[in-house]
Amino acid sequence: MKKVCYIIVFALAILLGSLAAVKAQEQTEETGDVVLKATPYNKTALFTSSEEVRYRLQLHNNTKQQQNGRVLYQVTTDDGKKVTADSVQISLREGGDKDIIVNIRKRNTGFYRINFIVKLPEYDDTVRRVFGVNPEKVTSQLHKPKDFDAFWKQSKVELAQVPANYRVLERKDLSTQYKKVYSVEMHSFGDLVIRGWLVVPTDGSKFPVHYRVPGYVVSLQPNMDNDDFIAFDLNVRGNGNSKDVINIGTDNYSLINIENKDKYIYRGVYMDCLRGLDFLYSHSNLGIDTSKIFVEGGSQGGSLALITAALDKRVKLLTMQVPLYADIHDNFAISASYEQQVFPFKVFRKYQSQHAGFSWEKFYSTFDYYDPQNFAPMVKCPVLMGIGLLDQFCPPRCSMALYNHISSTNKEFVCVPNSTHEVNFNYFMFQNLWLREKFRIP
Repeated sequence: MKKVCYIIVFALAILLGSLAAVKAQEQTEETGDVVLKATPYNKTALFTSSEEVRYRLQLHNNTKQQQNGRVLYQVTTDDGKKVTADSVQISLREGGDKDIIVNIRKRNTGFYRINFIVKLPEYDDTVRRVFGVNPEKVTSQLHKPKDFDAFWKQSKVELAQVPANYRVLERKDLSTQYKKVYSVEMHSFGDLVIRGWLVVPTDGSKFPVHYRVPGYVVSLQPNMDNDDFIAFDLNVRGNGNSKDVINIGTDNYSLINIENKDKYIYRGVYMDCLRGLDFLYSHSNLGIDTSKIFVEGGSQGGSLALITAALDKRVKLLTMQVPLYADIHDNFAISASYEQQVFPFKVFRKYQSQHAGFSWEKFYSTFDYYDPQNFAPMVKCPVLMGIGLLDQFCPPRCSMALYNHISSTNKEFVCVPNSTHEVNFNYFMFQNLWLREKFRIP
């Protein structure tokens, strides 16, 4: 009964967050003189190159007068190149409704932006959507330095030379009848101290492990939501309770030593994630089943999870959502077409504009060692990935290029068509079932 309760609580917590996002989306679309709802015929908004792309447009007149005008639709590539445009005349009586079917001829592999624009004499509004064609055939070039493998092999050697000096402290003030909470501390790459949280259920001897790594400058807290896993949440350097040495905020975190590949912040961060696995393997006495460790993260954490699985075969399963920095070269090209810059290239472009000697060639000479895409072929374990088609931080083309480079033959992805830099409740419910099946948890 207790397990069922925890699953219900976990599901409700995710559902409430999802409903809040849905509410915000509904408010965006349901205000204005004329409401337009755009629904793809394939609910994931993913099509094949052999089928037409079709949308159903549902219009509602919120006003108390006749409305005459047009609905325009404009299709571009995901980097802003024009593909096609057309319009349809509309006439809506007071409080009236109208359905329009938009057919777009077959498209080549890739992702496309489609904007639906309501234009009336005294009102206009735009609904922005993205659709994909043959996402599992999206390709990209690997910009992998010749000494990439040697660089990361040496990084692991240097990590192994640092004594971990683990400290584990039971936090009775945070523990419950059903969960023991421990604060954990360890020395990592460069002898820097990092910390995290371990939560162990009390009603068993051994449990699989949910190893979570953080998003961009995110503070992970003890995870009390799942009764079937030990939860290990690691705050890498500069995140959460690992900020005592590096604590410079979101605008500068990804720029620390960006001009030096050997000292770039993410070299230590990636090694922190491996040191977290070292901790788990050295503390099986706490009920850790080291044969069943899965690593998870979203955004920066999604990429950290993938890189952890790539560099260390002790990871048995990988789940990631909206992986940040994937395919950084194509991300650069796509982000250049945005009306307003967003993270991460908002930060990188600002730095480049303020440092005359810092060219994009110099940027890539460092970042090519850290692009998650270059680690993808090293991932052999089962993988589940979730993406949002409206994500500008992590464009879907880049996420799918990363996914398609993964070597594992046991991989799946879930697409959420109307989400930005997030997934939704249905994704997490599917992930929960996927994990239970892989680990044979009843």
